[in-house]
Amino acid sequence: MSDPTHCAPEPGGSSVARQTIFGSQEERILARLSALDPDLMAYIRDFAYDTVYERPGLDLKTKELLACVLLVSLGSPGELRTHLRGALAAGATEQEVREALLLCIPYLGFPRAVAGFDQLQGLLAARDRPRQPQESPQPEPGAQGETP
Repeated sequence: MSDPTHCAPEPGGSSVARQTIFGSQEERILARLSALDPDLMAYIRDFAYDTVYERPGLDLKTKELLACVLLVSLGSPGELRTHLRGALAAGATEQEVREALLLCIPYLGFPRAVAGFDQLQGLLAARDRPRQPQESPQPEPGAQGETP
């Protein structure tokens, strides 16, 4: 039996899996989870990412494609979006992600697969949209001259 702690990061460090999956969103994701409950955040960070995801045997891309399929099955759109982003960051192509979502159809049905593709489409649209500087909000028609 293998030592389950052999590849865990140093305390306070960030695992390769967590860095890849969360990317620039890591701080925001961990803060959101901590706001829900600090122990919940620690369990997710330390067990799910720093222990389970760091196990050998499957590459990170495969783990993320599996996570996407599992999250489609659970109907968890927010988490699915994170792991769709993670799958792409871990080296999955858009086609591989699409194939994983299509594989959901015979097991989970069309509604779950459609929901998965909806999350993928939103993620790809956001990723491909050029970033523009924020403009100041325009006043509504008829609101000119009113003070805020």
